[in-house]
Amino acid sequence: MRARDLMTSPVVTVTPATSAKEAAALLAERHFTALPVVDEDDRLIGIVTEADLIRDRVPRDARRPATRPREAPGTTVGAVMTTPATAMGANTDVADVCRALLDAHIRAMPIVDGATVVGIVTRRDVVKALARKDEQLAADVRHRLENYGDRHRWTVRVHDGKVHITDTFDDETDRHVATVLARSVPGVIDAETTSEAASENTEGILR
Repeated sequence: MRARDLMTSPVVTVTPATSAKEAAALLAERHFTALPVVDEDDRLIGIVTEADLIRDRVPRDARRPATRPREAPGTTVGAVMTTPATAMGANTDVADVCRALLDAHIRAMPIVDGATVVGIVTRRDVVKALARKDEQLAADVRHRLENYGDRHRWTVRVHDGKVHITDTFDDETDRHVATVLARSVPGVIDAETTSEAASENTEGILR
């Protein structure tokens, strides 16, 4: 599964001149966690997150003594954004996107074509994919297999996001292709393909 399979596109962006208040409103209204920041040529130059917008922007209760002088809060995205921003390409494996999100402790990854923002993938996007029903996953896997070969050839079973495909033929190359196609479906966590003969032999041994 690639970033393009999960990303939100087109993506809502802001510029350094956008007010911090407007950026906060966009995050709140659209339930986003971050907004890519672009220049006049739509090239990615930074990202503004929930953390950026709350940092030093809430005044301390006047009844409590300040522990340190408070800096004047930035009023524009350019004053509060994180720059440079980490980004990945649309063909990046989603597993690599997830690892980057976790390693960097960030919630959103801008997806770029060169330096141009073409989408964004968030942790929520990944979670939504993983929450898809097994029946939906099975239908998507069957559709991809039908485009590859005879639709009566494959038997697809899905349990908790894991796909098992049985092929009436015994072709190693086709089994590999079927497994790759299944693993490319958003929400599938693993997949395997066996031949019908192999499945029958396994069942016979278990009996």
